[in-house]
Amino acid sequence: MNQLEHLLAVKNEVGETPIWIPDEQALYWIDIEGQRVHRYDPATGAAQSFHVDVPVTALARCRQGRWLLATKTGLSFWDSAPPHSTFIVNPETHPDLRFNDSAVDRQGRLLVGSINQKDLSAADGSLYRLDPDLTIHTIDTGYALANGIGFSPDGRTVYVTEMFRNRILAHDYDTAAGTVKNRRTFATIPTDAGFPDGLTVDRDGFVWSAHWGGSRITRYDPAGTIEREIRLPVPNVTCMGFGGKDLNELYITTGWFMMTAADRKKHPLAGDLFRIKTDVQGLVEPVFAG
Repeated sequence: MNQLEHLLAVKNEVGETPIWIPDEQALYWIDIEGQRVHRYDPATGAAQSFHVDVPVTALARCRQGRWLLATKTGLSFWDSAPPHSTFIVNPETHPDLRFNDSAVDRQGRLLVGSINQKDLSAADGSLYRLDPDLTIHTIDTGYALANGIGFSPDGRTVYVTEMFRNRILAHDYDTAAGTVKNRRTFATIPTDAGFPDGLTVDRDGFVWSAHWGGSRITRYDPAGTIEREIRLPVPNVTCMGFGGKDLNELYITTGWFMMTAADRKKHPLAGDLFRIKTDVQGLVEPVFAG
């Protein structure tokens, strides 16, 4: 692998959900607390930033250049020209519960997790599925902050990060019905390695996990054994996604949320975008079919 590259000094409070768009050869990601969508064109070095009129927490691709957003107030479509959102649904009726991270399955349906934003350790989170007809279904419950979500290359296993139980869960996924069963622990993260955050799966079926408070990314083999770690010069690593022409460049988002002024001075790159060229390839993120 190449050396880690400090790519953009964007200073995201909580950078998240880096998604590569092959048709544009460009990267998109969000800043949750900054309520923005960012775009970066590696060929030109041009970077853009769009304000979002909803409190976005995750980003997914739709058809015809549209986006599907998970937000603190439900699910919404979002268009960048002109920038505006269109509300879809919010099944969470309790004011303490909100959506967090999401991913699209190989069939074009969105899976999205929820959390208790007032008590992050409470096992109040659920896993939902949004179908292309925009109906929403609860498919599992009892998560202590449902976070990064990813699918195996064949789509038959879905991984969900349970952040405040310091573990990554694996589930058997029925690709026809869009349901889960056989929930089990895939990997446990030691407390001195921070909390597991964003997640992605590469072409070989290996699982990559970002560590909030752990200054690293970990790659696990399909059996849940650590295959490698990549260290970063910032405490809070939030997510990563593969991009580039050959899908072998790992783009990494970070954040400075809840860091003190002294901590930020000690870690001046916190919140910036990083990149590293790897010896493996990722997968193109599926498009929501609705």
